[in-house]
Amino acid sequence: MPYFDAASAAPLHPVARQALQASLDEGWADPARLYREGRRARLLLDAAREAAADAVGCRHDELVFTPSGTQAIHAGVSGALAGRRRVGRRLVVSAVEHSAVLHAAEAWEAAGGSVTEVPVDRYGAVAPDAYAAELGEATALACLQSANHEVGTEQPVREVAEACRSLGVPLLVDAAQSLAWGPVEGDWSLLTASAHKWGGPSGVGLLAVRKGVRFAPQGPADERESGRSAGFQNIPAIVAAAASLRAVRAEAAAESARLRALVDRIRARVPELVPDVEVVGDPVRRLPHVVTFSCLYVDGETLLHELDRAGFSVSSGSSCTSSTLIPSHVLRAMGVLSEGNVRVSLAPFDTSEEDVDRFLGVLPGLVAGVRERFGAPASVSGARPGSSASSEPSEASESLVLDTLGRRCPIPVIELAKVIGEVPVGRTVTVLSDDEAARLDIPAWCGMRGQEYVGERGAEAGVAYVVRRLR
Repeated sequence: MPYFDAASAAPLHPVARQALQASLDEGWADPARLYREGRRARLLLDAAREAAADAVGCRHDELVFTPSGTQAIHAGVSGALAGRRRVGRRLVVSAVEHSAVLHAAEAWEAAGGSVTEVPVDRYGAVAPDAYAAELGEATALACLQSANHEVGTEQPVREVAEACRSLGVPLLVDAAQSLAWGPVEGDWSLLTASAHKWGGPSGVGLLAVRKGVRFAPQGPADERESGRSAGFQNIPAIVAAAASLRAVRAEAAAESARLRALVDRIRARVPELVPDVEVVGDPVRRLPHVVTFSCLYVDGETLLHELDRAGFSVSSGSSCTSSTLIPSHVLRAMGVLSEGNVRVSLAPFDTSEEDVDRFLGVLPGLVAGVRERFGAPASVSGARPGSSASSEPSEASESLVLDTLGRRCPIPVIELAKVIGEVPVGRTVTVLSDDEAARLDIPAWCGMRGQEYVGERGAEAGVAYVVRRLR
C-alpha cells in the first residue's frame, strides 16, 4: 500500500532498525557512569553525536540531542532569546514557519516580547530583502525554515543568513524537512531537526548552537547534553537516528533525482487529469519529494478518506480536515486555494513509479465522485450553459446576495459557481459566509475562473465577499 505522507513521518529506515536492535543490547546503561557498561554507552553516544554533527555541518560539541524536534525548537528559541535579552525583545519569523516555531513565538509574545511575521509570496517563499528589512538593533533572534513542510518550497536561507550576520542577529533554521537531502547552506547560528523525518525513530531531535552564540538554557538546570536538554538520553534511538541520517545522506543525490522526476510527473499530470486544480508551491526551488495541490468544489476530509480507501495515505492543509475549521496557516499566508487540499510526500526508498501511476489513475475518479456528492457544477466555465458573456449590465440590476451562512467548505464556492451565470456581466454577487476558508477560497476561485474579486466587508453575521462577473 503506497505511503504518501513522508513529510509527516518517514518509514523506519532499514539501517535505523538494525542500529536500534543492536544498541538495545549495548546502549542501555548510564553514559555518565565510569564503569564498563557506562563507558560502552558513552562511546555509542559520542559516535552518534560525531555522525550527526558531520551531517549537520557543525562541531560535535555544538550539537545536542533532544526528545523531539519540537522540543529542540522550543529550547533553541527560548535559549537564544534569553541569551540576548539585553540586546532586545524582538523575534522575527516567517509567516509559514512550522507550528512549533509559531507556538514558541506566541509564548514569547505572552511573556512581553514582540514578534514580527515576514510575509511570503504565492509560492510560500520570503523575499530576502523584505526579511532583512524587518531586522534591526532590537532583534534578539530570527527564525527561518530551510524548506516548507506543507508545500515543499525552499527558503533563501543563505541570503537571509548573510543579512542576519551583517546585523549581528542570530538565525535559527528549522531543517526538519531538508536535512535528509543535504546540509543547510549559509552562515546560520542555530539549527534544529527531527529524526522521524528522515527515517529515524521518533523521539529524537537535534539542536545545534554555534560557538559564540549567546545562549541561556531555560528551565531547571540539567547536567546532560550541555544543560540544553534535560533527562536521560535514549541512546538506542539516538544511535539509530544518526545511523539512518548517514545512510540516507549517502544515497541522497540519486534518490533526490528519482523522486523529483516522480513529483514532476504528478505536478504536470494532475492539472491535465483533474479540472479546476491549483498546484501550489515553487515549481523549481523545492524539496524533491513533496507536491501539494488543491481541488475546487471538494471537501478535503472526504477526499482524504476516499484516497485512504483506495490505498493512498496523504495529508492535507484544508480546513475541511481540521476540527478547528481554519485553513492551514501556510496556505493562508500564501493566499492560495485551501479547499480539497492534498499533500503528497513520497517516501524515499519506498515509492515506485507504479505507485505514482496508480495514484494518477484513481485520483480523477475520486475527485469527480466527491464533486458529484456535493452537487458541484458540471461545467468548468463557471457559468451556466446558455448564459451570455457579452450581455450588458442593466442599471436596474442589483447585486445578487448568496446566503451560505452555517455552511462549510466547499459549499460557499460551489453555490457561487452555480449562480454566477445568472449575474449580468459587470454586476456583482455577494456571498455571505461564516466559514474561515471562504476568505481564501473565494478570491482563489475568482482567479481560476476569470472573475473579479472585489473584496470583503463586515455583515450582521459572517463576512460578505463581493465578486464581479467579468465573462
